[in-house]
Amino acid sequence: MIEKQDAKKVVEVIGNNLIGVSHDAKNFQKLPDSFWGYFARGHDTKGAFGIILTYSENNQDVDNLIKMYEEWVEKNKNPKSDEVI
Repeated sequence: MIEKQDAKKVVEVIGNNLIGVSHDAKNFQKLPDSFWGYFARGHDTKGAFGIILTYSENNQDVDNLIKMYEEWVEKNKNPKSDEVI
């Protein structure tokens, strides 16, 4: 279970990172019009975390990405602790 302070830090890092990206229009110049994604990685006091932000004009792209990630998590879950390895 993630502690309150760790959860706060995770959200703070993600928010600050996305704000930084949004301040520079050059970050969006080469993105395709129909589909793009953004990945950030960080850590709290107990471990690492990542965020994937995806945009698509086709709903199925996003649904497929989420399904693919859920399948990966299920396949890589440690059966003893429900922790992803």
